[in-house]
Amino acid sequence: MKKTTRAKQRHPRLVDIAALANVAPMTVSRVINGSGYVSVKMREKVQRAIDKLEYHPNALARGLKSQRSNVIGILVPDIQNPFAAELAGSVQEAMLERGYTAFLATTEQSSKREHASLSAFFDHRMAGIAVATVDTPAGDESLERFARRGMPIVVVGRNAAPAGIDRVTADHWKGAYQAVEHLIALGHKRIAYIGGSPKTAGRLRRFHGFLEAMGKHGLTVPEELIAGPDHESGPGFSRQADGYEAMQRLLSLPHPPTAIFARNDFTAFGAMSAARDRGIAIPGEVAIVGFDNVPQSAFTIPPLTTVAQPTREQGREAARMLLDRIEGRAERGQLEVCLECKLIVRGSTVARAHGRRGAPA
Repeated sequence: MKKTTRAKQRHPRLVDIAALANVAPMTVSRVINGSGYVSVKMREKVQRAIDKLEYHPNALARGLKSQRSNVIGILVPDIQNPFAAELAGSVQEAMLERGYTAFLATTEQSSKREHASLSAFFDHRMAGIAVATVDTPAGDESLERFARRGMPIVVVGRNAAPAGIDRVTADHWKGAYQAVEHLIALGHKRIAYIGGSPKTAGRLRRFHGFLEAMGKHGLTVPEELIAGPDHESGPGFSRQADGYEAMQRLLSLPHPPTAIFARNDFTAFGAMSAARDRGIAIPGEVAIVGFDNVPQSAFTIPPLTTVAQPTREQGREAARMLLDRIEGRAERGQLEVCLECKLIVRGSTVARAHGRRGAPA
């Protein structure tokens, strides 16, 4: 059987459109870019030629000429996490309203992937970058380098922003503080933190809010009650498996905790699963609080008490800040916005009146 090949069609150029429409290339350029005067009749004539040739402008070539494209980069740790997905979606939605499109990249807990993604965004002349990864020294160094070279950047959810970079976040410290005070008010004293090791947990404002609430009430937190992954080499995020493993270890202690504050909802889901596997009643024998209020948290058994952070609002605020930098409207200096969190009390800490056991002291 004879193999046939299809010739590759050359991408039409401005001169091809001009020849078909019988106009000057400059007229075609004005129509495509929306600049300069072109009569309605002439514009329609050029548009018919564009449609017939199926011409699509080369965004990269236009970016090379103007030193700026209409594309932004969004960097998140893991798109499977609903928080990251909702955040990226809200940034993209806000940018689309202003005529920008977005490219998305994930780090998957790798500093090398984070740097490679940032480099690719810069090399392809993105108009700006929104970054929602955990801060690390290597990541901050990369961001500072690209910011010095003129790249508009906004970071989301970080404890602090590198020099010259705008930041939008939620008040993670206060949200964690309120969650732990809720557990203490229920009578819990031996409260564990799941989501990081004693060496790494200190990077997070949520952990500091946990410690401050415990300290205010004269409660100590021994290292054995701080359990989770040890991601010192990259922008790590605690996941469901991390919560499961940490909870198994905590329940094996001679004096296990009566309550858990989890770094995020997925860590809490893993902790709940480990407790069920051990036959431990929630919240009768152990109460569990998460953070983020992802959609699944309302549908666990029992429903998860959690701290809701305004994810969509953070995404839209990040987009606004980025647009102001890209389009030259932002004030000089570093800008920061911090939004409020809210405790959502559900069945993983407060059982129904007819079935609740008292919290152990």
